[in-house]
Amino acid sequence: MSFETWYLEIPIITRCYFTISVVTTLACYFDLISPFTLYLNYRLIWEKMEVWRIFSNFFFFGMPSLDFVFHMYFLVRYCRWLEETSFRGKPSDMFTMILFGASLMLVIAPFSSVFFLGHSLTFMMVYVWSRRNDHRMNFMGFFFFNAPYLPWVLLVFSMILGASPVVDLVGIIVGHLYYYLEDIVPRMPGRFHGKRLIFTPSLIHYMFEGPTPEGQPHLRVNVNPRAAGVAGVVAGAGAGEENADGNENYANRHQEHLHEHED
Repeated sequence: MSFETWYLEIPIITRCYFTISVVTTLACYFDLISPFTLYLNYRLIWEKMEVWRIFSNFFFFGMPSLDFVFHMYFLVRYCRWLEETSFRGKPSDMFTMILFGASLMLVIAPFSSVFFLGHSLTFMMVYVWSRRNDHRMNFMGFFFFNAPYLPWVLLVFSMILGASPVVDLVGIIVGHLYYYLEDIVPRMPGRFHGKRLIFTPSLIHYMFEGPTPEGQPHLRVNVNPRAAGVAGVVAGAGAGEENADGNENYANRHQEHLHEHED
């Protein structure tokens, strides 16, 4: 498969995020722009109206290095899997998830001393993906674990390498909040049963998918179009067949829940 074919097969939101991140990093590497003009600084945003910092801090992942390659791998792999499974045919919902996560991280950032939030946003997507899959994975071929433990395995691995856990923890916290509000609360008995607390604004839905046909509700259908195959950052996961089964079971449970609500 050529690079062009691989690149064009990436879903639109993942492709845009990946492209802007790579272009931003290369621009910093060739001194076209400085990372100091990209990091999150609310004082400069307020006093000097450098409002681009609200967005630019999500696209810089450090200078080209092995760490940068791993984060791009994270971004493309898990963001793509989410877009092709949980958000298949609903890029507006995917974009809403990213907006939700980015907004919360911008609120948390001043208290966590994190100035570039791209790593945390990527880790949030890893967390959401891991909670929606339950197949077996292995880390560097040494030990096996279920997919929901992936973020914690990666967190411990980062700490062993001497990295601060704060960046990853911000992604885990925001990812868990999204997962709880989107996947857990609507299934709990009570006033919010069957209701989506995180909804996609009509404008965003129109931008990505056009107008919704009259009388047709805007529902998300979780379908896995292909077996996701091997997963993991440094090493692979379980067989693609197990991953396909896990995604299919999740989709079936979600479909049953929607039918119950409609009845």
